[in-house]
Amino acid sequence: MDAILILDFGSQYTQLIARIVREHRVYCEIFPWNVDYDEFRSRYNIKGIILSGSPYSVNDSEAPIIRLESLIPSVPILGICYGAQMMAYLLGGKIKASEKREYGRARLATFSYDHPLFDGIEPGTQVWMSHSDTIVELPPEARLLSSTESIRVAAYEVPSRRIYGVQFHPEVYHTSQGKTFIHNFLNICQCKRDWTPASFIEDAIQKIRQQTNGKHAVMALSGGVDSSVVAALVTRAIGDRLHSIFVNNGLLRKNEFDSVLNTYHSLGINVKGVDACHEFLSALHGITDPEQKRKIIGRIFYEVFEREAKQLKDVDFLVQGTIYPDVIESVSVAGPSQTIKSHHNVGGLPSRINLKLIEPVRYLFKDEVRKVGKELGLPDGILNRHPFPGPGLAIRIIGEVTKERIELLQEADAIFIDELKKEELYDQVWQAFAVLLPVQTVGVMGDERTYESVIALRAVTSRDGMTADWARLPNEFLARVSTRIVNEIKGINRVVYDITSKPPSTIEWE
Repeated sequence: MDAILILDFGSQYTQLIARIVREHRVYCEIFPWNVDYDEFRSRYNIKGIILSGSPYSVNDSEAPIIRLESLIPSVPILGICYGAQMMAYLLGGKIKASEKREYGRARLATFSYDHPLFDGIEPGTQVWMSHSDTIVELPPEARLLSSTESIRVAAYEVPSRRIYGVQFHPEVYHTSQGKTFIHNFLNICQCKRDWTPASFIEDAIQKIRQQTNGKHAVMALSGGVDSSVVAALVTRAIGDRLHSIFVNNGLLRKNEFDSVLNTYHSLGINVKGVDACHEFLSALHGITDPEQKRKIIGRIFYEVFEREAKQLKDVDFLVQGTIYPDVIESVSVAGPSQTIKSHHNVGGLPSRINLKLIEPVRYLFKDEVRKVGKELGLPDGILNRHPFPGPGLAIRIIGEVTKERIELLQEADAIFIDELKKEELYDQVWQAFAVLLPVQTVGVMGDERTYESVIALRAVTSRDGMTADWARLPNEFLARVSTRIVNEIKGINRVVYDITSKPPSTIEWE
């Protein structure tokens, strides 16, 4: 299969490069700039290489600098921002700090209309800049391709080495024809556009069968899209040799444990339900810090899971539904990026669990996982479910988690979701849920004064969960939801709506 190799130098936008390449039905993978990617080279026909941006300057003493000779000879290379500066620097060019830092929108004042990288690009097209250094002198043999009003070198090429550099970020939304730039580079690489959900499934099944080699695997099911798709995928590969475990941690949505088990059974997935509510709630007693909650839930989960897994014979593999946004938010791909929050399914297993890991969708985004699930024949009721965090309602209960507070939140959340589905709004938002706040407010019900809890409603629109905007739900709808929650749930007398986007906030509150 044709593929593009993306080397990450710590840019916050690297995953966006991968998204666009895949949208053009070309497979790609991201590797840290300083790791051995020979395995990728042996598995795929690499047609081109893309070097990401970076928070570093090439003039920094600790800057990540690659050896150009380590790259695959003869394949085209596209450097973006830092990647472009680094290649120019290594080939003899000069990079200096900009007199005026260029950040934000810019327009290509001039460019080579006849160059394949600019095929279909409109004059004066808007691009997005984010750099404090500038290429002040191109290396020998380099040819200037484009400038803006602020900088001379917005794009260049070294024809003899099939190297292309762009100072702007074609992968971000604000570069109006960014996808066209990536499309043109893929054309330069002469990539076949043959990566589809069907081809992914075929390749994944082959890899899973080779990896397991007739042995058994175990996985934890959550009821969400990711784990459900992975379970269906691995079941197709190895059948009943996949043993799935669905743990009821007491932090699921209303009636979710039974309904999810029934769905899995109807899909032919080999699954066992385990009720461990008491263990989780006992361990969470008195805990209010969100990271402590996550760690406790992760620890108890592994204890329950390990206990159940030990009852199985001849199990050598653990399957997980980790997807790429989990990886990005939990671990740094290249080192410089900052960990935002921990995810209980990322970062390795406890040493006591002596199982090899299988993560078939680790480098897929949520919408890609859904496409794979649709190809596998999963019902819309699973595929279109909103994301649900691994720690469950524990991180939607701000403060201490108790049985009473869980029940309050379950009821409020159920009303919110029920109304979204009734009004056909559920599929128009990426994620919607209720949050129980750690405050009580004064209210009046009838002639009585109340002092009860507050529910915050959260609904966002997004493409992949990496960024999100708050959903503009109709005022009449929000009023109806609020009225139902306050009237139907004893213990809640106030409802508020979260109108914050990501960034600066995360989608979840904890």
